Amino acid sequence: MKRWLPFPLMSVVLLLFWLLLNESLAPSDILLGAAIGIAVPLLVKPLVPLGYPKLRRPLTLVRLLGMALVEIVRSCLNVSWLILSSKRDGLNSRFITIPLDIKNPYGMALLSCLINSTPGTVWVEILPDSNDLALHVFDLHDEQWWVETIKTRYEQPLIEIFEEETAK
Repeated sequence: MKRWLPFPLMSVVLLLFWLLLNESLAPSDILLGAAIGIAVPLLVKPLVPLGYPKLRRPLTLVRLLGMALVEIVRSCLNVSWLILSSKRDGLNSRFITIPLDIKNPYGMALLSCLINSTPGTVWVEILPDSNDLALHVFDLHDEQWWVETIKTRYEQPLIEIFEEETAK
């Protein structure tokens, strides 16, 4: 079964989205949606060498995404105010380095998405020969606050969600 449907949930979601996009339950649309639902996961499988990510604590993920949504809205308002106000002379744009403990590639990818979705911050790179994140902050006032925020609000929940099994 795994050979033809490596990611069954993805197959079902693709079929449902196909039917929603076509606004039809015609047999031809169901057949084409099922073909897409089978073909796309088979084509994507080589790109996902670790397999489907295992979420250890889904409620922690929900809390993390809710907190990130609030932070994104707050940052959007702050950055908009900074750009639209006449106080642009006092901006302190800087690059900072944050040491990361997370090792799971799915956790790092989600951390990257959360950081880049927040206005005023950009994930630049993981520095070579270390596991340190280079982060650009649009208006930096307290570097230590950023380090603690990324590590406690984002990285720690992601470690709980994706790496609990390896931490034991």
